[in-house]
Amino acid sequence: QVQLVESGGGLVQPGGSLRLSCVDSGSFFSLKTMAWHRQAPGKERELVASITMAGGKVYANSVKGRFTIFRDNAKNTVYLQMNSLKHEDTAVYYCNSWASGNSQWGQGTQVTVSS
Repeated sequence: QVQLVESGGGLVQPGGSLRLSCVDSGSFFSLKTMAWHRQAPGKERELVASITMAGGKVYANSVKGRFTIFRDNAKNTVYLQMNSLKHEDTAVYYCNSWASGNSQWGQGTQVTVSS
């Protein structure tokens, strides 16, 4: 059963912007910690940003000041606004939800930064 569905990936030039969206079809979205992770070819999956139910945010050092995570609980959606994109941001981006020890993952959306 697909619960998290990402969208918004694509090809963008260096310096450009993209906004990723993740819709959660499960229950109690507002109570979950939501996060974006990414995995580049040949590398391990890494945390990009997370947001708690209270709105607390954590960012990877590599994206601070360029990416913003935010959520709309009325739409069961978490977003990742990505600005000033760099080649090294190229990866598959995965949405993740966590609550009460239960973790869910989306299938990922490809982001490619290339001129």
